Amino acid sequence: MARFGAPSRSRRKLNSTFLLIFFGSLVLSTGVAGAWAAPAKMSHSCGSLRSMARVYMASGGYEKARPFLERALNLAKKTNASDSEVCACMLDLAYLYKNQGKLAEAETTCRSGLELQEKLYSQSHPYVAYTLRILSEIYQKQSRYQEAVETLDRAITVMREYNLEDDPDLAPFKVDMARLLAAQGDYVNAESYFKKAIATIENNYGPDHLYTTRVLCSIAALYVPQERYAEAEELISRALPIQQQIYGPDHRFLVPLWLVMSSIYEARGDMVNAKKLLEKSLAAVGNPADSGHMVECDVLSRLGQFYISSKKYNRAEDVLQRALEVLENSNGADSEREAVALNSLAKVYINQGKYSEAQSLCLRALDILENIFDEYHPNVADVLETQVQLNRETGNMAEAARLQQRAEEIRVRKRVAYAPIAQAVE
Repeated sequence: MARFGAPSRSRRKLNSTFLLIFFGSLVLSTGVAGAWAAPAKMSHSCGSLRSMARVYMASGGYEKARPFLERALNLAKKTNASDSEVCACMLDLAYLYKNQGKLAEAETTCRSGLELQEKLYSQSHPYVAYTLRILSEIYQKQSRYQEAVETLDRAITVMREYNLEDDPDLAPFKVDMARLLAAQGDYVNAESYFKKAIATIENNYGPDHLYTTRVLCSIAALYVPQERYAEAEELISRALPIQQQIYGPDHRFLVPLWLVMSSIYEARGDMVNAKKLLEKSLAAVGNPADSGHMVECDVLSRLGQFYISSKKYNRAEDVLQRALEVLENSNGADSEREAVALNSLAKVYINQGKYSEAQSLCLRALDILENIFDEYHPNVADVLETQVQLNRETGNMAEAARLQQRAEEIRVRKRVAYAPIAQAVE
């Protein structure tokens, strides 16, 4: 393995194609996928098994990919394959488990691969940085945000040793940090990371690249809770046609864009189109083994919130109960999603006059959120506002006023933090 020297554009490159394929960023055509669909009649090496699995993973076929990767890892161990091959098998499998929502298995496998990788190379090798990026995302999906930030920060530190600040290899790490910060309600710093990354991404990948559109979708999702609907819609209008051309008009990979669009429609009072997109999203995630349990949960939660806005409380209760069942049946915990669903269900119960049940759900949701976020997270304000509604319905006006004041403090804190950027945009 060649040694890595000081950062320079001529020496910083690893094997970019390997890294793109290895971490699921390569998009393969359906024609190639079809070529692998026939049953294999010959024994395959670990590498060829992993290649088959990557074809399926590139199109979201994680359940089809899993047997290939598990077989590859078993084969590598039985045949005393090189440590680098065993490591590659572990990390491919960790990536798959992560995308299936099997987070306990993903973490265990990823940590084993990381440990072996650090022995093969060093703790500050760029390959290690890419693995830390996977581990950070696993932590985020487990709502272990502090560990996720620390792990990703370590990865970025490693990458900065070998890359200039505007190099394309560093940009995806900045995007991941932006997504982490956005999930924690830190919209200002999240947008800063996005802005640092998107210019590099567009210049190097191109404005019509699939990865570019995914980042644009993430930025649009950041704008929606800040009520910056026009900016979000402009980004969606750029990203959607490209993704439709690549995936087709009804593919489940379009669901993140549809969810953002449905939120914009609903905020503008266009309930018809909001509902159409939510129903289309639900139909698209019909196979959770391939599309991921968490995506299905997101769609159900959003549909439940839509029915609440439409005052269709029985329907809202049904889909929110389904969302909680999806979380309960998945192999990995997702506390944040659970809290959001519980809070929405509490709103349903308030409107149905089930005040005791609503209070219990609010307390559970608040306990979850306060254990994974700071006291100023926007989701905490959401639960407080549900409690305000509950206390008003039950005649406890003093408690309602106290909770309303706390919720407003959180909202004001976010608006003040956002004001300098808003002024700059204007």
